[in-house]
Amino acid sequence: MKRPFFTIIVVSYNAGDDLIKTLESIKMQTFKDVAIIIKDGGSTDGSLERAAKCLGIDKEPLDNGKNDNSLKNTVEGRRRISAGKINTNGSYDIRYRDGRIRIIRSKDHGIYDAMNMAVDAMRNEKGRSVSDTAPGYVYFLNCGDVFSGNQVLKKVHEKIQLDAKNSGTIVPTIYYGDIYEMKTSQRVSSNPKIDDFACYRNVPSHQACFYDERLVLRYAFDTVWKVRADYEHFLRCFYVEKAETKYMNLLIADYEGGGFSETRENRKVSETERQQIIHLYLTKKQIQRFDTIRALTLAPLRTKIAENPKTAGVYNKIKSLIYRHR
Repeated sequence: MKRPFFTIIVVSYNAGDDLIKTLESIKMQTFKDVAIIIKDGGSTDGSLERAAKCLGIDKEPLDNGKNDNSLKNTVEGRRRISAGKINTNGSYDIRYRDGRIRIIRSKDHGIYDAMNMAVDAMRNEKGRSVSDTAPGYVYFLNCGDVFSGNQVLKKVHEKIQLDAKNSGTIVPTIYYGDIYEMKTSQRVSSNPKIDDFACYRNVPSHQACFYDERLVLRYAFDTVWKVRADYEHFLRCFYVEKAETKYMNLLIADYEGGGFSETRENRKVSETERQQIIHLYLTKKQIQRFDTIRALTLAPLRTKIAENPKTAGVYNKIKSLIYRHR
């Protein structure tokens, strides 16, 4: 399969309408050099069947990886190819449209394990090559989240291509923008400058980030972290891989919120993991200084203000003004 410019990974488990909403937003993109990988944990709600209809592949021939064109366009061929892919436990890994759409149904150990399994599938695609001068980009879009308009991928592609033309060589890069938070009905600006303090507290939401595929293929999400594996992954790319980070003044995704990491229990786990992760990448002196800044600026109160629909608007406007002057 020719390597697509964007690979979008969607992790699902009994996601119902949320999965369909997310896939519809991908379908609406005007930029089409895109591959979609759905990694499903074994849904029983019919959402995968609905996803196939949504993507228009419910009646398409399957790709058995053997280029057996004599079978693909027949009912018998579809049955035989499908039977060869579906295991007795109900798991399968099926490619459609020369691998541009791939649905993987198998048990996993949570969202980060599922994300790793999708990346592993990407890595093992026959004929896929990784280029240092023209890499592809990987984007993770959660069920329920959608792109903020139908030209998001087009605009991100244009930005990346312009940078490639101007720089001549491509350093592994994370491109990121802003998100729209549905819960508060507010645009949430990302920090335009990633430095030690930003890594301590304010890395971009992963729904805002497009990862150079070399970073994703090289480093798996560390599943020792229950809630913060994406945060640790970002820091590992920044500090270990020396990845560049480039802010785009674009609204990337509408974030539904209320998911796995936002339960009361997991919020406590999240803060504990954050404290442990920053000690892997920052010095004690840095952490002490940043802890002091955080305390003096009333971080817990700011979080409550940012999450309250009545006060989030004013808070985000002030934050955006501060970021503009960085």
